[in-house]
Amino acid sequence: MLKAQNTEITSQSEQSKNVGRLVCVGTGMHLAGQISTLSKSYIEIADVVFSLVTDGFAARWLDAINADVRSLQSFYAKPDEVKNRRDTYSEMVNAILAEVRQGKLVVCAFYGHPGIFACVAHMAIKQARAEGFESNMLPGISAEACLWADLGIDPANVGHQSFEATQFLLYNHIPNNCTHLLLWQIALAGEHTLTQFSTTTAKLEILVEHLSQWYPLEHPVVIYEAATLPFQQPRIDTIALSDLPFAELRSISTLMIPPSKKLTLNQQILDKLGITADTIG
Repeated sequence: MLKAQNTEITSQSEQSKNVGRLVCVGTGMHLAGQISTLSKSYIEIADVVFSLVTDGFAARWLDAINADVRSLQSFYAKPDEVKNRRDTYSEMVNAILAEVRQGKLVVCAFYGHPGIFACVAHMAIKQARAEGFESNMLPGISAEACLWADLGIDPANVGHQSFEATQFLLYNHIPNNCTHLLLWQIALAGEHTLTQFSTTTAKLEILVEHLSQWYPLEHPVVIYEAATLPFQQPRIDTIALSDLPFAELRSISTLMIPPSKKLTLNQQILDKLGITADTIG
């Protein structure tokens, strides 16, 4: 079956050399261990691989399976430079599409899932399709998938909500505090200029004040970071909500807020369905 799969990919690659093709894949969170067989096969036979991964180990692994791997990290602002990330993302997309237009099979390898907090993949695929090139995305194991596994939580038990931290602050989101709440990119909470890579204590205090409408200040919350190497352990730090502004936060930190209230039954719906409360598990 694998041989047939690789034959199909190779056939697609040969066809694409005349028309160009883009495939965005996810490498998972762990180096090499969480990538799908199909995604790895595309990386192996690609004419060009663009990469956006978290560490040198992953970069070297990609170099070992394809001779032309080009990191997209170089497009980010230099240490002494102020640069809007929208410009960075546009430059990345332009570099990717330049190779597709030359009739190449171009693979973009993003750590985690290529479509989750990875706008470059969506932008590149949209542009490629607008220009008539075949393009698609293959899933990868995301930080959220790792979070549920590491914390031992089945999100289906009470449900969950997921927001980017700054968006949660700036828009009128109303969380359901009977479910799990995930706030992504918590280290950037309140940073809307797309030029900085960290937030401030003052902005985190505003976030805590905002959250206190639904969660007590003493409510336990979890700062989570997925492990990215096999010898690492995930970061799972439980703190009080009030302590969040003073916690050590990194770019990969996610805030998980457990429910502060229990689910309540909708009696009107129960009556319509002819269900009694004592039959609900």
